[in-house]
Amino acid sequence: ERSPEMTAFAEATLAHPGNAAFAGRAAILEADVTLTGRARVAAGLADNKFDTVIANPPFFDDAAGTLAQDAGRAAARHMDDATLDRWIKTAAGAAAPGGDVIFVYPAQSLSPLLSGFVTRFGAVTVLPLTPRPAQPASRVLIRGIKGSRAPMTLLASRALHEAEGRAFRPEFEAIFRGTNRLVW
Repeated sequence: ERSPEMTAFAEATLAHPGNAAFAGRAAILEADVTLTGRARVAAGLADNKFDTVIANPPFFDDAAGTLAQDAGRAAARHMDDATLDRWIKTAAGAAAPGGDVIFVYPAQSLSPLLSGFVTRFGAVTVLPLTPRPAQPASRVLIRGIKGSRAPMTLLASRALHEAEGRAFRPEFEAIFRGTNRLVW
């Protein structure tokens, strides 16, 4: 996280007694993921270290819509394709050989994300997520494997909710509660 305020929130969450089991496996790092090689390492983000790297980068193109008046909020929501590519490059650098890199992103903006992934990873898998059955995908999860040469796979879409109601489908609720994992 690059925002001191958000870093403090994350640290408080990690310190909560209900997160004791997780706290031993997590660390909070305040750094800008768009830093390059040595600057990233100097900020504490090691190269070739993590078995899984997960990112939820800013979703909106700088030129699209109205930027928030608060600069921090605007930066958290908007970036250009070149900055997205730096996010992907950082994730690739942080992942261990054979490690997974997973991003969540809007379906309508898949093109630059997919381009960055197929350039750096193999076994790229795209999972479209729909709000409800029979609706268009609003988000995608994309996963690449560092060092793999396997071809790309486009999975069938999965709905987060049933046709009615606000509850998540049981398989997603289990993932969010930490009692199951996503099966790609």
